[in-house]
Amino acid sequence: MRSETWSRRAFLRMGGALGTAAFAAKAAGLERITAASQAVADRSPGEVAKDEFFWREIQTAFKLDRTLINLNNGFTSPTPRVALEAVWRYMDMINMLPVHYQGQVAANIQTIRLRMAAEFGCDPEEMALTRGASESLQIVQNGIDLKAGDEVITTEQDYPRMLTTWDQRMRREGIKVTRLQFPVPATQDDLYQRFEKAITPKTKVFHFCHTTNLTAQLFPVQRLSRLARAKGIVTIVDGAHALGQFPFKLRDLECDAYGVSLHKWLLAPIGNGCLYVRRESIPKFWPLQAAPEQQDNDIRKFEAIGTHPWAIRAGLGEALAFHQAIGAERKAARLRYLTLRWANALKVYPRIKILSNLGEPAETWAVAAVTIEEMDVRSLARFLMTKYRIVVVPLVGGAPPNQVFDYQCLRVSPNVYTTLEEIDTFVMAMEDALKNGVPTVPSPAAGSEPQEGQD
Repeated sequence: MRSETWSRRAFLRMGGALGTAAFAAKAAGLERITAASQAVADRSPGEVAKDEFFWREIQTAFKLDRTLINLNNGFTSPTPRVALEAVWRYMDMINMLPVHYQGQVAANIQTIRLRMAAEFGCDPEEMALTRGASESLQIVQNGIDLKAGDEVITTEQDYPRMLTTWDQRMRREGIKVTRLQFPVPATQDDLYQRFEKAITPKTKVFHFCHTTNLTAQLFPVQRLSRLARAKGIVTIVDGAHALGQFPFKLRDLECDAYGVSLHKWLLAPIGNGCLYVRRESIPKFWPLQAAPEQQDNDIRKFEAIGTHPWAIRAGLGEALAFHQAIGAERKAARLRYLTLRWANALKVYPRIKILSNLGEPAETWAVAAVTIEEMDVRSLARFLMTKYRIVVVPLVGGAPPNQVFDYQCLRVSPNVYTTLEEIDTFVMAMEDALKNGVPTVPSPAAGSEPQEGQD
């Protein structure tokens, strides 16, 4: 097999030429990942997705607790060692003489801005580096001028923190916030039509997810952005669960603003995010913290947050290099392969329902939602953790007082370090629960369900 050929050749080339000690030292770096990618360069992403020799190289790049099976990477993913070690390296450097090195590291972040823009398809002057999706989105949510009576159209399934932000503006300024409902999974046409029908003369903003954090419902971002622009409406897109999970170019989406948490699918150190704003739209948004008038058209006005740990931002550079060494297409294909492995195995059971669109063209990659009819998902999640040490997140209903959308599901989200054995253990555990039931745990008080972090 080609994968076996790659494994033997790579081991002999790297181990023989460099020696055992040097070979081991490279395990945490990018050299082996790059060599593995070069060895499969003539194969399709779909073929590589099934090559366990290739993905073993990726798995060894992480320092993990394998006594647990982490299928909640939609919250925050582990960072590969190469990026984590970079953070410590920059922290050491800055600490030697903060007044000198902090400014130097900050200036060098421009390199990361250029690389991020090139990788994700925008002008560097449209890419702000932030601390997470919540900060990115709140910059533009709070930064756009609205007056009493102006309307924002969003959905009931948008992220709770972002809905809270609009609700605060509604309480404070008297704007109107319309939350649309939609079934899961929904079609692209259905989602488009719901927004189109909801438009009124007062509509000023569309706010929606690229893919939702609940069931990974994919939205027709470009179509909605074109609809909005034709009617003078601003589009703000929550991309926390999209960027780094599957390939696309930001400029192609045609939205006005797009906020991301990079500690999810780009595997960056916690505390990294980005905000894309179309160059033409930058003047429309005020920054969260005051900036001088001469920066009105400057993307950097959104980065003004005072003193903060620049080492974490610098570690983003290595996370991006790790992502590029794997290859965006290969990564997306592997994530979809892992999801389809468990979903196809479980969907044969009538009581098991998949709430994500697994069909073609692809609308689901690493994140998908599943439920067992007539079984409380909180109890199911507790069972999976207690008996099988599997970490998943149960999602139940909406947050009061707007608990309208009726759903309960487990959100399952593997990542590139996840093994087939771990996926198959999840399948076995779900089959166990289906056959034998699970102990019931008390339901939390209304409104006490923990919310996923997106910062």
